[in-house]
Amino acid sequence: MGEKRTEACGRCGISSAVDASDGDGERDPFGDERIEVDERDARAAMRLQVAAGRLKRRLDELATRLTYGR
Repeated sequence: MGEKRTEACGRCGISSAVDASDGDGERDPFGDERIEVDERDARAAMRLQVAAGRLKRRLDELATRLTYGR
């Protein structure tokens, strides 16, 4: 039996969605060895998450000061 190779990046979920979609078999999500994303595109996609993380940290700090008087 062959060894099953999976990736932690979510590529397995994408391949399952492709398999379940049209099923024409022409698209191979595992055709390339790695998934490459341009750094500029990755940064643009993460702006909202970074801003939300910073806001969460500030709210946590405020709640800690109000709760413990620090």
